[in-house]
Amino acid sequence: MKQPNLLVTGVLAAGLCFATTVSQAQDFPPKKPVVMVVGFAAGGSADIAARIIAKKLSENTGQNVVVDNKPGAGGNLAHAQVANGPTDGSMLLFGSIGPLTISPHLMKLRYDPLKDLAPITMGVVFPNVLVVPAGSGIKTLGDYVARAKREPGKLDFASTGPGSASHLAGELLNDVAHINTVHVPYKGGAPALQDVLGERVVSFYAAPPTALPHIESGKLVPLATTGLTRPAYLPNVPTVAESYPGFNATNWYAFLASAKTPQPLLDRWNIELVKVLNTPEVRDNLLKHGQTAAPGKREELGKFIAEEYAKWGRIIRERKITIE
Repeated sequence: MKQPNLLVTGVLAAGLCFATTVSQAQDFPPKKPVVMVVGFAAGGSADIAARIIAKKLSENTGQNVVVDNKPGAGGNLAHAQVANGPTDGSMLLFGSIGPLTISPHLMKLRYDPLKDLAPITMGVVFPNVLVVPAGSGIKTLGDYVARAKREPGKLDFASTGPGSASHLAGELLNDVAHINTVHVPYKGGAPALQDVLGERVVSFYAAPPTALPHIESGKLVPLATTGLTRPAYLPNVPTVAESYPGFNATNWYAFLASAKTPQPLLDRWNIELVKVLNTPEVRDNLLKHGQTAAPGKREELGKFIAEEYAKWGRIIRERKITIE
């Protein structure tokens, strides 16, 4: 009886094992709960959008999608967790402008946003809105700037953390308006908003989802939005750019995963997330909270992040912005 070729048998067995391993690594959806990591506290703009999207994503895929809030360091802790996390498609990052394109120019990070995270799709875009408590006596952006000039170093503004979009918006206004307002960082939009409502902080570059209910109730006064055009949900509120041409500090959240995640899994998540973001009920729900769904291709997001990274790096260097 002819004996089997042990070398061939071994190679075939190894090949079968490898194929099985790759197949298991690229199971979709993953055979365990999917974690959507958010770098800010529950109740903030990122959390609100993530939960709207996660709910529909779970319904569509039949897989449990859990939102995991990991606030701290302006969202950088969450981004580091995903950059160094699972590569089987079971962990998604709802990434934001600060940790991806601003913080790398201001501090040493445990990850490289351009190398350690892989883009999937843009999620939502929106401007911030500069708000003050109704009892502050400030009614317009002109009033705000005038008080800051009368009381240099005394007017403060809250942000969602060092290096966040809300932080840079305040620093940019300091520069273009030639004022000196003081940055007060928080671990997310919800705690920052609570201190503004409690008049422990004078102002906040808030995300519309968290600010709109309090604007509508009259507890907060919107002074200006930070994009180039007025959003449909605040048509009577001017942009900062109307007073200081060229001012633009638009906010956004995007989906990413560990860069070591196999491309087929990244492509599948792109398909599923784009489907969710194009769903009328999801788009309408996001818009009610002041956010616009902006699904797109993986390569488009990669190019956009690289451009934002370069833009904010240049601005930080030119303005000599630092954080302690």
